[in-house]
Amino acid sequence: MKQPKPNFYNLAWRWHFYAGLFVAPFMVMLALTGIIYLFKPQLDSLMYGSLLNVPAGHHTVPADDLLQRVKGAYPQGQVTQYLPPAAAGRSAQFVVKDAGHELNVFVDPYHGDILGEQDAKRNLQALARAIHGELMIGTVGDRLIELAAGWGVVLVVSGVFLWWPRGQAAGILWPRLNSRGRVLWRDLHAVTGFWGAALLLVMLLSGMTWTGFWGKQYAQVWNVFPAAMWDNVPTSDVEAGSLNDAARQTVPWAMENTPMPMSGDHAEHMAHGGMQHGPAAPAISLQAVQNIALERKVEPGYSITMPTTATGVFTIAVFADDPRNDATLHVDQYTGKVLADVRFEHYGAVARATEIGVMLHEGKMFGTVNQIVVLLICLMILLSAVSGVVIWWKRRPQGKFGVPPLRHDLPKWKTGVAIMLALGVAFPLVGASLVVVGLLDWLLLSRLGRQTESASTSS
Repeated sequence: MKQPKPNFYNLAWRWHFYAGLFVAPFMVMLALTGIIYLFKPQLDSLMYGSLLNVPAGHHTVPADDLLQRVKGAYPQGQVTQYLPPAAAGRSAQFVVKDAGHELNVFVDPYHGDILGEQDAKRNLQALARAIHGELMIGTVGDRLIELAAGWGVVLVVSGVFLWWPRGQAAGILWPRLNSRGRVLWRDLHAVTGFWGAALLLVMLLSGMTWTGFWGKQYAQVWNVFPAAMWDNVPTSDVEAGSLNDAARQTVPWAMENTPMPMSGDHAEHMAHGGMQHGPAAPAISLQAVQNIALERKVEPGYSITMPTTATGVFTIAVFADDPRNDATLHVDQYTGKVLADVRFEHYGAVARATEIGVMLHEGKMFGTVNQIVVLLICLMILLSAVSGVVIWWKRRPQGKFGVPPLRHDLPKWKTGVAIMLALGVAFPLVGASLVVVGLLDWLLLSRLGRQTESASTSS
């Protein structure tokens, strides 16, 4: 007699349950903070319009005069960055470290008046970005976000298997809106998850390129530039990624692993008295650096990061909404020589695709249309997470955790094992956590379940 084909549905459901249990809170947090950061342009104009907007004039004040105004207002502060006006009706901005705080100082570029300041790490957008990227707890938060994103991939893969049509379309391709209770919530969860699965994968994978473990390994493989690009300039051990932090993006992702060049002739500036360890003493003006950006047609919206040591450089960088306009220039602080000028066309194919993916992820590449699409994805994530929790709560036995049952007479699911092994190798943190969860499931939950079954049978 022909043996019935094994049904692995409950096994996939069990892993989907575990993935959802861990991922759901993170998905809700990522969706909400993502929505806030998604509408940064609109929210910034609404909340900080008095700092950002100025009446357009005919002649701007030289950058060095603006710098002196800011230094006069913050005599104990250190100016680390200058952002020229991105448009005619916009203010200029300086980043100042003062008394343990990092401040965004806004200046009228036509009159030199200081318009006000903003805590660079405690404004709405900086907080949303920091929570979104590392939960505001540094490396531990970054690893948790990466782990959640990796398990999000497990969630999508197992969810598609559970969704797969088994002889019906209602509740699969569209929800049965005339249903009530758990059936309706199940349909909303399954249908939303299916239609959003591919988009969610794109969001998860593009977001993971920024993570500190998986993203760093990914960048080391694909962020490779020809060595000859750095042949004619002395380079330091510092990478350009040091200019980025959780609250502020300065250089594009593709540039993070590149070395920072050094300013100055070795004989004149580095051989005497260990000047490389001393403070910066630029011989060229800030306005001269800004002029270099204008001459080289750098997209407006760029920043100029100041050198902090005797061998440091000025860095002109724009992380453009359209990655094809990305630019990163390093300028010698003594001579004004451009030591490196890296554009989108210098990126490798994978780096280009990654940069485009990041801009689509942030809703910037195609303006309002891109924002609306990403907003819909975020809303689908929220609906899927909420409906998943409601389904679990409604089907959960009274007083029990409600882990999907596991049949112990099933043969080895070779396809499932292969998929999980592949995911574990592709995402090492997921692989490590799979081992931990598998052991806990075997040692605790499965044994407790068997004991409960034995007790109920004997009674």
